[in-house]
Amino acid sequence: MHTVVVKPGDEVAGRYRLDELQGHGPMSEVWRAHDSTLDRTVALKILSPTADLARFRREAQALAALAHENVMRVYDYGEDEAGPFMALEWLPGGTLEDRLGQSPLPADETYRVAEGVAAGLAHLHARGLVHRDLKPANVLFDEEGRPKLGDFGLARQTAGAGTLTDAGTVLGTAAYISPEQAAGEPAGAASDVYSFGVILFRMLTGALPFVADDALALVDMHRHAPPPAVEALQPDAPPALAALTAAALRKDPADRPADGEALLAALGAAPTAETVSADTETTQVLPAAAKPPARRLGRGPALVGVALVLLAGGGVLAWAVTRPNTTPAGVPPTRSTRGTGKGTGAGTTHVIPPPTTRPRTHQPTTTGHATTAATTTHTTPTLPTTTLPTTTLPTTTLPTTIPTTTAPTTALPPTTSAVTGTT
Repeated sequence: MHTVVVKPGDEVAGRYRLDELQGHGPMSEVWRAHDSTLDRTVALKILSPTADLARFRREAQALAALAHENVMRVYDYGEDEAGPFMALEWLPGGTLEDRLGQSPLPADETYRVAEGVAAGLAHLHARGLVHRDLKPANVLFDEEGRPKLGDFGLARQTAGAGTLTDAGTVLGTAAYISPEQAAGEPAGAASDVYSFGVILFRMLTGALPFVADDALALVDMHRHAPPPAVEALQPDAPPALAALTAAALRKDPADRPADGEALLAALGAAPTAETVSADTETTQVLPAAAKPPARRLGRGPALVGVALVLLAGGGVLAWAVTRPNTTPAGVPPTRSTRGTGKGTGAGTTHVIPPPTTRPRTHQPTTTGHATTAATTTHTTPTLPTTTLPTTTLPTTTLPTTIPTTTAPTTALPPTTSAVTGTT
């Protein structure tokens, strides 16, 4: 195990320059560092000399299997002379512990944080992981204020190979530990739900449900003492959140909401996207847009009448031609399916039903003064071929000579001038 003491300015693994120590504990140190390869800020977690290397590796593997907007991401794992390390997502928004004081959080902020934490837990629990050390200090915020679960040093797999901590060991923070963990029993998803209830209690009231000077006394209170009602400390707390807090703090794990997904359902929130990664875009299914009105094509028989009237010696000649329809009535025009695209409703497949058998009534065909109507049934969209009759118009010769009429001459009376009096 390494014995090198690192300091600001040191470089780890040839790419991570240490800038500032953010926190330390018996297991690890966390530094703000600069990744010179990708030119970004990261949180570099360096294992302490006395810590369990196998558990540290399993923590890195557990984090690498997670990709959710409410879970801190792991970028890299390696071992250097400074010690084994993990490069984690840098979250500059601080922790929930930094935001909590002696007064409640606003209701809308409490809802938002509760939903984010529940969504992160749902992602963990769906993959067989239990956090086991959920507390405000392990809820961090990114630059957009989004809450993310961090510090998986005590995480445990509920199934599969090994655990990240020894069985029967009481681990976790006493103020947020579940009764079963306090008794040394295996922790499950409902154990994280209990810790979530303690966090929610503190966000709603500004206080913890149990307070004691001695850690063992505090653990015993979690095991046996009933928690106070949220309404007793904060009468204005949203009733739905107060009820969820009481349900999450029940002593028997079977009486609590089962896991993070159940918490989301109780909060009335839909589960968030399963995976969100830096280089993968989430596929979204857009609702189909309202179908545009179909372009109407001719459906009834089209009557085309051509009348030619020739005035010749008072005679009148009329000619009419009736042309049959080119599209059978009752047969919708063919529409092709839409392909994928970027417009609203793109990618929607429209299924064209086959034509159905329906009666069809021809429009009346007018010949002279007689009108007839016929009704036929079409079972297929096969179009008939009709040959129009050829009609030869008679030739009429108009007279070319117009008789001249001479109007009779009328003698006018002599005109008298009013001015001169002459005629």
